[in-house]
Amino acid sequence: MPNNRVAIIAALPGELKPLVRGWQRESRNGVHLWRWTHDEGEWLAGCAGAGLDAATRAFAEIEKHGPLNIAISIGWAGALQKRFAAGKAFAISSILDAKTGEHFKTAGEEDGCMLVTSPKVADEAEKRRLAATYQAGLVDMEAAAIARLSQMRGIPFYCVKGVSDSLKDKLPDFNRFISKHGQFKLSQFVFFALLHPRYWRSLIRMGENSKRAAQSIAESLLNFLDPKGEIRKRNGYPNFKYRNPNQKRNSR
Repeated sequence: MPNNRVAIIAALPGELKPLVRGWQRESRNGVHLWRWTHDEGEWLAGCAGAGLDAATRAFAEIEKHGPLNIAISIGWAGALQKRFAAGKAFAISSILDAKTGEHFKTAGEEDGCMLVTSPKVADEAEKRRLAATYQAGLVDMEAAAIARLSQMRGIPFYCVKGVSDSLKDKLPDFNRFISKHGQFKLSQFVFFALLHPRYWRSLIRMGENSKRAAQSIAESLLNFLDPKGEIRKRNGYPNFKYRNPNQKRNSR
């Protein structure tokens, strides 16, 4: 596929880490940015925090490099149904903004998962409500913003989400640790977690799932952008190791 200028927007650096290792990096106006240039164009990734406003800021900073040909929303999401296993990535076919009621179709797989974008981190009760109300499979906080901006610009929009937490995971209320600008208050959260050991097992599991999900997202995205690995091979992609997406992994 012709790549030209591709925007990849996430919420947090950890969601992008396996993908952008070795890319050119900078920070600008509160947005973390990564860039890899190749002979057919460039891939640009960015993140500015959780929520619609942060995703919009990241999109705006990436767009300063020039007009975009494709926009892709990636990152961690919570499962609303048991069949979406933690640690795995899923292609999204449609997105619903729970706040506005807007519905967006992606240019991806028709039989992919439906995702609902919520204005807050969903706990177990909220996950069940969203699942019952919208019959969605996953929930995040950013995808609807990227879908809306892509629609306004008339460019193809794709979405790949990795599951960080399952439907029944007992986790603390993360909303209290997210600033009004979408930044995660890590030091405050660590202090809180240390004082609440009942969450330790779930948080460790979430950390492991998030790491695996980020790797799964990276593999899915690279196989989409460069199915045969030709661009990466020609242009010396960092740590390049092509794996045929149709070939099963060796279990040994």
